[in-house]
Amino acid sequence: MPVVTPDQINDYIGKEVGVSDWVLVDQDRIDKFADVTEDLQFIHVDPEAAAKTPFGGTIAHGFLTLSMLSKMAAGAVLILEGIKMGVNYGFEKVRFVNAVRAGKKIRARFALKSVEKRSGGQWSLVYDVKVEIDGEEKPALIAEWLTMQVV
Repeated sequence: MPVVTPDQINDYIGKEVGVSDWVLVDQDRIDKFADVTEDLQFIHVDPEAAAKTPFGGTIAHGFLTLSMLSKMAAGAVLILEGIKMGVNYGFEKVRFVNAVRAGKKIRARFALKSVEKRSGGQWSLVYDVKVEIDGEEKPALIAEWLTMQVV
């Protein structure tokens, strides 16, 4: 994670600040997510039935792909020097653009869109995020992700 001072943070607005490592989205991960969320739709958990769809097999839940942003951000987003904590603040928009087929790898690209200093040492950082699928041109998702850091 790149560590920056509050005086440096504005220099990164409009720039890509990090790219995550690739993460495998295999059937085991999909099945575990389905169990936890109780979203057992066949397209995610039944390889035989899913093979008869245009996807040709099972696909990850869109929310599984979205939830992986926390893992992917861990080594890729900016961290303010002296941080006490960081939290998810929400999303302005999320679009699931392309299905992630079981067995594919994904990674995320993070570009800092905006920064706002708030009271109490709080900093709001907004990232434009694109989750790529290994070997495919069309991304899995695009999002505008709001985060908060306290220094």
